[in-house]
Amino acid sequence: MNQRPARRPAPRPPEGTPAPAELAGMARSRLAGAARVARWADTALRPGRAGATADGKATLTDATAERAALELGLTPSQVRADWDTARLAGLVEVHGDSARPGWRLRAWHRDDSAVLRGWVALFDAWSLAYPEPVDHEPAAVAEVVSAMPQVLSFLQLSAGPVPVEQLLDLLQQRVRELRTERCEVPYGPQREPARPVAGLAQPAAPADAELAPLLDWALHALASVGALTCADDQATLTPLGSWAVWVKLEQICVAAQSPAGNIEAAAEDMLRGCAQLRPNAARAEYRAWLAARPVGSAVTELLDAARGDDALLRGLAFEALRVVGAPAEPDVRLVVDEPTLRPYALLWLAEQEGTDPEDAHEVLTRDEATWLWVDTAAAVADHGEAPMLVRHLESAVQPTVPALLDEVRAVGHPRTVQVLVALAAAHPDPALAKAVRRAAFQVHTGGS
Repeated sequence: MNQRPARRPAPRPPEGTPAPAELAGMARSRLAGAARVARWADTALRPGRAGATADGKATLTDATAERAALELGLTPSQVRADWDTARLAGLVEVHGDSARPGWRLRAWHRDDSAVLRGWVALFDAWSLAYPEPVDHEPAAVAEVVSAMPQVLSFLQLSAGPVPVEQLLDLLQQRVRELRTERCEVPYGPQREPARPVAGLAQPAAPADAELAPLLDWALHALASVGALTCADDQATLTPLGSWAVWVKLEQICVAAQSPAGNIEAAAEDMLRGCAQLRPNAARAEYRAWLAARPVGSAVTELLDAARGDDALLRGLAFEALRVVGAPAEPDVRLVVDEPTLRPYALLWLAEQEGTDPEDAHEVLTRDEATWLWVDTAAAVADHGEAPMLVRHLESAVQPTVPALLDEVRAVGHPRTVQVLVALAAAHPDPALAKAVRRAAFQVHTGGS
């Protein structure tokens, strides 16, 4: 009998890790300047306000930076630095050449998880938060950025100060490994005679003199976002930094042990595999699947799956996108004008902006809500049981069944006939079932 291998336990939080509320307080403190500038921009520059920018785009120009500095008691350079931090943390969102408050800013005082996510976004962007060294090859800088997760993991496991010299040795080893991993054997004709080779040559080890200034840059960049401190030639993770590294390690463990075994499947197959799971188990599967992919390609796959004919996958795809969260917002906004995805996208965006999920349906027009009702009914008819379809009647926005049938016929959903036929077959009330069958016939024949 085949047995599933035992699940590896996820790494435990470091001993002495502060409670989430305390961590959120640290993150709020670290991002306080960014939040203040973002709020100022929302108040002063939004279209319709007395001091709005002439173009109505709420961006931080030289003039508005000077004005913000004057009103906030800062220098223009401080304002620009806080503005950049606000963008990296998602407190300000820039779309093209327009800026607007991010959902995390709106949830700033009521949602600790939104604040922590904002700080983790800044932590992930540490290499952008501090000026990159100009006298080093971009490839060398990229190698150091790729190698730093292992350095941070070592700091987290050490649970205390670590000499920079020791971190430099570790960085040198990791960069050597990265260079070895991408070493390739050339194929095809060579311009020069090939020299006798007993084995593949190993890449030269990077010199300490080459990596020392880049490690110094990386440590200062991480310190600038609040992930660690540097003093006396030693580096120490802050409580926030230690917690963030633990979160990343936990994500790796989740990705390595996909609960239902769908981690390598395409999005559509993964969603089908989650269809019979309970909500918590499905979310764990989504997290594992997402952790194994770049966010951009994962979101594209999910939206492509949502465009298919199976309404159940459409709903599940947007549940998976809820696990993605804010990074999916630009792509979701792009599909708002696609009729098939519009109701789902509008609900998703409303929830991202802080609307209570129970109230999010209010962003839909009556026709959009009716279209969504039919689409959900199609999913139930295809994959659920008859009693579920009957209960689905209760979720309609229309106050009566005749009103629902009138509006269902008008919205033009491609599955309207099948949904009504299935509902008529499932409903125990003969009179209501007859009315539903009549409506299905009228839609089928184009009658009124």
